[in-house]
Amino acid sequence: MGLSGRIARFFLTSQLTPLIALIAALLGLFAILVTPREEEPQINVTMANVFIPFPGASAKDVEALVATPAEQVLSQIAGIEHIYSVSKPGIAVLTVQYLVGQDRTQALVRLYDTIQANRDWVSPELGVGEPIIKPLGIDDVPIVTVTLWTRDEARGAYELEQVAHAAEIELKRIPGTREVTTVGGPGRAVRVMMDPDRMAAFGISPQDIRDALQVSNAAQPSGTLVANNQELLVQTGTFLSGADDVKQLVVGVAERQPVYMSDIATVVAGPEQPAHYVWHGPGVGNARESGHGLTYPAVTLAVSKKPGENAVDVAEKVIERVNSLRGSILPEGVEVRITRNYGATADDKAKKLIQKLIFATGSVVLLVLFAIGRREALIVGAAVLLTLAATLFASWAWGFTLNRVSLFALIFSIGILVDDAIVVVENIHRRMQLDHDGLEAIIPRAVDEVGGPTILATLTVIAALLPMAFVSGLMGPYMSPIPINASIGMLISLAIAFIVTPWLALKLIKQEAHAAQDGETRLSRLFRKRLSPFLRGHEGAGARRMLWLGIGLAILISVALPVVQLVIMKMLPFDNKSEFQIIVDMPVGTPLEKTAQVLNEMGTAVAAFPEVTDYQAYAGTAAPINFNGLVRQYYLRAGPEVGDLQVNL
Repeated sequence: MGLSGRIARFFLTSQLTPLIALIAALLGLFAILVTPREEEPQINVTMANVFIPFPGASAKDVEALVATPAEQVLSQIAGIEHIYSVSKPGIAVLTVQYLVGQDRTQALVRLYDTIQANRDWVSPELGVGEPIIKPLGIDDVPIVTVTLWTRDEARGAYELEQVAHAAEIELKRIPGTREVTTVGGPGRAVRVMMDPDRMAAFGISPQDIRDALQVSNAAQPSGTLVANNQELLVQTGTFLSGADDVKQLVVGVAERQPVYMSDIATVVAGPEQPAHYVWHGPGVGNARESGHGLTYPAVTLAVSKKPGENAVDVAEKVIERVNSLRGSILPEGVEVRITRNYGATADDKAKKLIQKLIFATGSVVLLVLFAIGRREALIVGAAVLLTLAATLFASWAWGFTLNRVSLFALIFSIGILVDDAIVVVENIHRRMQLDHDGLEAIIPRAVDEVGGPTILATLTVIAALLPMAFVSGLMGPYMSPIPINASIGMLISLAIAFIVTPWLALKLIKQEAHAAQDGETRLSRLFRKRLSPFLRGHEGAGARRMLWLGIGLAILISVALPVVQLVIMKMLPFDNKSEFQIIVDMPVGTPLEKTAQVLNEMGTAVAAFPEVTDYQAYAGTAAPINFNGLVRQYYLRAGPEVGDLQVNL
């Protein structure tokens, strides 16, 4: 007897078999509870931006003296796919993009070491500043964005920005959140508007004002005092906290009297000169918000999650905390709009794919029920469920999350996973009709007869799927759950077919062990009735021609379906999100107001569609990025000539 028969005979009456089945079911339940649910697979898309300041230099000098030497230094790092550089007046921005799959921590360590070890690529006398490294990855994509807007004319973007900064503190306390940022708002500034006449009267120059601000807005240790067996740290200076502190600064002396800042300038605290605009516009598809064509000042809070956290749980906690802040940190008159919730979309996709998984499993069980019998269908269904449960646990242990790719892999492999159990059960059913021995003797022989071909078929499918896991580039790691999950599932289904399926057959159909069926079954009668006309010699020639004609016609119709767009050919299901972005890049030199005007006209046109509930416009800055924006580096877009329009459906 071969290997498969010996395995089946050992576990057929072993007390370990039900324990193995129970453990597989419990491990699957554990995996469902703890596996994070996300939009996309967790892949290492490691990139980093290196900002090198060069104050006072032109873009051409920055390129020649900083960007080009830095590119040559960074190109020494192993595992880098691309290095891009942008030279601007006063700063060089280098983007280092690693090969997909490179370990994030090790990649960043190599980047830091290389920069510090080659810090002398430019002469320090030139005034080049210290490089600033800002790494980015897939977890930097915000999973929740919350737009705060107001109809209250007494409030503007400045007040909304203050509210958003207060809300940031609360949202950062939520476990699992990584970064909370505010997009929009002019920023807070203390402006010193100099009066030339009064400055001339007191003999004060702009340099005096600058020096007074720099000296006064600093604190530093100035030694220690030792007394009574105690050492006290002495710190001199303080930081300016507001307009009142600036007004009291002494900027000079005139006629033996101190000259204060308020004597020669007007000091005003408030919003800074706007460098970007953000506004909210209702659409005709939103019955709760009237005022199509109107726009309201707004700011957007973007929340990202830590690696490995469940996006669904983090998003739910963020939204719950935002709702709890209404009436306190979020005062009356400040409206809240959840403009992105990747937790909800990830949960919806997971549930929908799980429903399809259940449907596929049920369809297979019903087919076995119709073809063989009730008990055999129950055995196959139990084997499939145990296989899926163990596969989910193995997927979690491998490091995969529940996302549309990993669940798609299970749906894709359902038709393959059931083969092993069906082949074993069908052969046991066949041997029961031919042999008159007990089931304990029949089952090992039946498993051994099909064991070799089953093992070979399983390994053949794995050999066809597994190379997909080694595809390089972005799509390789992104699609890796399909070959890995399917291959693991095939191996587990083979083990279940040889260990658990024979035991279930012994327990569920033992009363039919010696009841060999001598007559034809319903299925065999159906096949005989339908296929016999095609098997008759010359008499069946016409029927065979009609059969070939029907098969050819069916093939032509199926091939034509994608041509007429009745079936859309794509690898993954449609990503049905309730948002999309319109990226606007105006000609260089376009003023901010012109960009805002164009976005306003586009927003008004888009909001007229009945599917649109509202939109958010970002003039002079980029909207919170999505995965596409991360790869295309839209987060670096800034300036008066850029703008984004986020449309919500």
